[in-house]
Amino acid sequence: MESRPPLPPFTLETAKVKVQAAEDAWNSRDPQRVSLAYTADSVWRNRVEFFNGREKIREFLTRKWATELDYRLKKELWSFTDNRISVKFEYEYHTDSGQWYRAYGNEQWEFAENGLMRRREASINDLPIQESERKFR
Repeated sequence: MESRPPLPPFTLETAKVKVQAAEDAWNSRDPQRVSLAYTADSVWRNRVEFFNGREKIREFLTRKWATELDYRLKKELWSFTDNRISVKFEYEYHTDSGQWYRAYGNEQWEFAENGLMRRREASINDLPIQESERKFR
């Protein structure tokens, strides 16, 4: 059986480790690497898209990072319980036309006993910014 420590139930320290691991993986912009943190049947809501499973996660992330160029993300632990973690985040990217954006959002995560995420719900808003306004380099 696959396992992705730290495992629930979470403590403050292990929740922070889980959040940092997610930030590091997403900043790799590697859909395969990121997808391995989720159960095979993981349920996702990302903005207005709803889908299930690792293959759909990989497809989504491949499409995302083909258009959100030079993507850079920062996640922060918001709260946690036994097998759930909430984070707030910001990320920046630009389109192929050169327009920069900063996205603000929050995610709710639910984990299986083996530490893989079985549910992810994300609400995200984009703000057009000037390149000179970037926070993440």
